[in-house]
Amino acid sequence: MSSLTPAAIELVQQTFAEVGRNPQQLVEAFYGQLFTLAPDFRPLFPEDMSEQKKKLLQSLVLVVNNLKKPEAVLPAVQELGRRHVDYGVKPEHYQTVGAALIWALSQQLGAHWNDEVKEAWVAAYTLVANVMVEASQA
Repeated sequence: MSSLTPAAIELVQQTFAEVGRNPQQLVEAFYGQLFTLAPDFRPLFPEDMSEQKKKLLQSLVLVVNNLKKPEAVLPAVQELGRRHVDYGVKPEHYQTVGAALIWALSQQLGAHWNDEVKEAWVAAYTLVANVMVEASQA
C-alpha cells in the first residue's frame, strides 16, 4: 500500500490538516455529492447519517495519518473492504465514491486546491480503494 511518493503523502497530509479546521463541512459535502452522483447508493446507508459521518471522518484520519507507515493501517483498511461487502458495496462503487471525495475536497480546499493536490489525493484514494477491493474479493 505504499506506491505514493513522499511528496504526494506530504501534500495529502498538509491539505487534510486544512480540511480538519471544519471536517463536518467535508463529510456533508461528500455525502451530498455522493447521493447526487448515485441516488441509488442512499439505501445502502442508515436513515440517520450522524454515526456514518463520524466513521468516515475517523477512517480518513486513520489513513491520512498513517500514509508514511501503511503497514500500521493496512489490516484496518482490508477489514473495512471486507465489511463493505456486507453493506452491498460493489467494486465499481469505489469510482463514484472517489469522485465524490475528490469533489468535496476541492470545494473545501478552495484556493489550496490545484492539479498537484488533486493528483496526490487521487493517488491516495486509489491506493486505499484498491486495497479495499482486493480484500473484498479475497
